[in-house]
Amino acid sequence: MSINVSAIAKEMLNAAKPILQNAWKEVKPFAEKESKAFAQNLAMIGKLKLEGKITKEEALLHIQIQKNSFRTVLLAIQGLGLIAVENALNAAIAVIATTVNKAIGWNLL
Repeated sequence: MSINVSAIAKEMLNAAKPILQNAWKEVKPFAEKESKAFAQNLAMIGKLKLEGKITKEEALLHIQIQKNSFRTVLLAIQGLGLIAVENALNAAIAVIATTVNKAIGWNLL
């Protein structure tokens, strides 16, 4: 099973939007970029795992880096607090976790 980057990014974005609704006009382009980057990173991890070029521990580090990027970009937007950003990130990851973990074959999210 492969990871559909566009579908995963869209699901992440749709999950984060209600939490960030008050600032959505300003947040949207950044959330779109970060959701797409996160999904692309997950697809890369899946590919590398199939090729035997990444361990679970390395994959978890890549995911942590991507989470930090998502978090940092959104926290730079004036008016967004840590709790809102964390809730949006958690919602975005929760909505894709089962699909991604199944596709990759590791419990990463």
